Amino acid sequence: MKTPEKEKLLPPGRAAAVLEWLEELTAAVVFIAVAFTFVVRVVTVSGTSMEPNYRDQDRLLVAGCWGGPRRGDVVVILNVLEEPILKRVIATAGQTVRFDDAAGVVLVDGRPVDDTKFGLENGRTYLPYGSPDRMEFPQTVPPGCVFVLGDNRPVSEDSRFRAVGMVDERHILGRAVFRLSPAESFGPVT
Repeated sequence: MKTPEKEKLLPPGRAAAVLEWLEELTAAVVFIAVAFTFVVRVVTVSGTSMEPNYRDQDRLLVAGCWGGPRRGDVVVILNVLEEPILKRVIATAGQTVRFDDAAGVVLVDGRPVDDTKFGLENGRTYLPYGSPDRMEFPQTVPPGCVFVLGDNRPVSEDSRFRAVGMVDERHILGRAVFRLSPAESFGPVT
C-alpha cells in the first residue's frame, strides 16, 4: 500500500525519466572525456614562430595523425624542447632537404618548397649561419621522422637546429585541424 509521503517525493514515471536523463548525461561525459584524452586536444600557441598563420595565444583543436603526418601539416611536437611546439611538416621519411641560400629557399628532393601554399608570401628561408647548434645540410629524413619548419622562419627554432633536428613521429601529439580562438579566426586551419 502506498503512503501519501512516498507519493510526494517523486512519482514513478518521473523517477524513470530522471534516471534515464542521468544515464545519458553520464554517457556524454564519458564520451567527451575519452575523446579529449585519446582523439582531440585543445592546445594554446606559445610564441611567434608560426606567424602570420598562427599567433601567440591562439587556441587550436589538435587531432591525431592517423596514417602519419603529411607534408604541409601543422603539428604539435612534444619532448623536443621544454614545452610543446607548433611547426609545419616540410619533408617526410626518405626525402632529402637542402637550402639554397642564394635564392632563400628550401629544397625537398631538389624542388623548391612552394610556401605560398601555406599563406607565406615572399617567404625566405636561410640556414642560421654562425650558429654552432645548426644542422648540416643536405639531410635525408630518416624512417619514422619528419623535417619541420616554423612559418616565421627568421625566429623559429625548428629542424634546422640540433635541439629539434629530425622529429620522431612518436613525439607528434597531433595535427592542428581547427582554430577555436580568436573568434575572428574561428574555423578549420590551413
